[in-house]
Amino acid sequence: MTRARWTTTAAVTAVLVATACAPSSTDTAADREPTSTTSPEVGSTAAPDVDPGGSATAVPDPPGVAIDPAYAVTAPGPRRGAIVPADILLQDTEPLSAEVVRGVRDLDGVLDALPLSVSQVVLENRIYTIAAVDAAQYRRFTMKDSADLQAQWDRVAGGEVAASDTLRKKLPIDDDGFLSLEMNPAVPRLHVGAWAPQVEGIDLVVNTSVGEALGMPQDNALVISSGRTSPQTLRAPLATLVGEEISVQNLDVVSTLGLDPDAFQTAVLFGSFADAVGVFNYTPIGGGRIAPDPAWVSSHITTEVVPILGSVTCNKAIMPQLKAALAEVVSQGLESEINAGEYAGCYYPRFIAGSTTLSNHSFGLALDLNVPGNQRGTVGEMDRDVVAIFKYWGFGWGGDWRYTDPMHFELNQIKRPG
Repeated sequence: MTRARWTTTAAVTAVLVATACAPSSTDTAADREPTSTTSPEVGSTAAPDVDPGGSATAVPDPPGVAIDPAYAVTAPGPRRGAIVPADILLQDTEPLSAEVVRGVRDLDGVLDALPLSVSQVVLENRIYTIAAVDAAQYRRFTMKDSADLQAQWDRVAGGEVAASDTLRKKLPIDDDGFLSLEMNPAVPRLHVGAWAPQVEGIDLVVNTSVGEALGMPQDNALVISSGRTSPQTLRAPLATLVGEEISVQNLDVVSTLGLDPDAFQTAVLFGSFADAVGVFNYTPIGGGRIAPDPAWVSSHITTEVVPILGSVTCNKAIMPQLKAALAEVVSQGLESEINAGEYAGCYYPRFIAGSTTLSNHSFGLALDLNVPGNQRGTVGEMDRDVVAIFKYWGFGWGGDWRYTDPMHFELNQIKRPG
């Protein structure tokens, strides 16, 4: 069975390149108009039509910013091998066995399959997917303007991050171009070295040395090219081979909807959140809601009484720090600065409104306080002494974000009172 998925992807990527400097309020490709219907031959080195100016760009080195050479790997050199479409992303929670990788590569309809490490990271209440890759091989699964941006892959090899060009105005970076990973200060500082289209469903790309330092599971994913075979026809044989509880996402559906609603979804977080969340499996159920694995809910979510707010439902990991922070608010005579009647909750399993992106509320690791006077995009009315207490107890505050959310506090670091 054949299909025109490569044509569709070429058109979508052309729009990404042309509009990345003025993104819309949504990331869904359904809101973008195709600019080309030209389809290259699968497996060729020809490019789909793209904006000649392009948005696949390396970032100039900021003055005085040094990248730690300890995480560098050998530079990949010029691209070798044909560019192939990325059609399916398969992700498990553990490394895939060599037997499974061979089995996937041997399936009828599979043109190519590349192992890579995939995990998720929380930045300013959004979940981003990060891949640790062999740049020389992974680049062949990206579009030509990205695959042939040599500076991008040299930067990745040098220990920097390549970020999807759709995130230029969304990704939280500091003035020197570093990502904020406050939840685990022991991990490498990650500097964005390039903005370019990546494989659908992947937001950030690093080399394998950085991935190891971040504690990502090694080679727990495969990006698969099905050539001119419909990815949908591979769903059943892949499920038979790898099992039903491994996420197998059809990437042309992801490019349109933000995720594959027919796929089993999984999030594998690293850093401090790995201890608090573990492996988070869920199923989208419509209306922006998700249904987490009941076993996960049973083992991670609890309802307890805390100072000021009374009964709250949150992740078990947050409770000691939340109680300690609120108890200190009381002991400092600041109890009146938090209105229990304006508390908007902690655990609610759903996507961020208007997206298919998980937030920390999905894990029960964030809470919203004094909602009416602390709306998004405002300075807010939150008492700064209360903010300082929460920060001391390991919480990040949405009032510090580039697009502020001053009602929002989320777990950044695991601390144990006493």
